[in-house]
This record gives sequence, structure tokens and C-alpha cells, in this order.
Amino acid sequence: MNTNIKHEETVTKVMEALESIKPFLNRDGGDIELVDVEGDKVLVKLIGNCNGCPMSFSTMKLGVENTIKQYAPEITEVLNVE
Repeated sequence: MNTNIKHEETVTKVMEALESIKPFLNRDGGDIELVDVEGDKVLVKLIGNCNGCPMSFSTMKLGVENTIKQYAPEITEVLNVE
């Protein structure tokens, strides 16, 4: 399979995962945006109230990373970039 097509499919799945998470973050005055997908890593940015929140690490690991992996099992790591 063409690597580019595979990458685009992964990005699409990651975007769908983030869309499913956004309502929960929005409820707390926060949001998340996709920065990049590099191989099996996803780079995201927590914004609003989520940025710097003491719970943001748990939100990232438990909420965001698990959800993204459900949508795109090929992803191994989700990193928050400041």
C-alpha cells in the first residue's frame, strides 16, 4: 500500500477520534488540536483550560491517547506539544 495513502487514512482516523473527544474538553472550557502525525506518533496541542491543567496529563494519557488508539491502533504514542 502507498505510504502516503496509509498516512492520510491514519490522519483521518485521528481527526475522527479528536472530534469524539472535543465535546468533553469543550465542556470544561478546553479544546484540542492536531499538530501532526509522524509515523506512529500523534502530536496534539491542548488549548484553553486544558493547557496547564493539573489533570491534563491524565486527560492526555487516559482520554485522548486511548481514544486515538481505538480509532487508529497503529498509533503508539500521543504527545502534547506546548
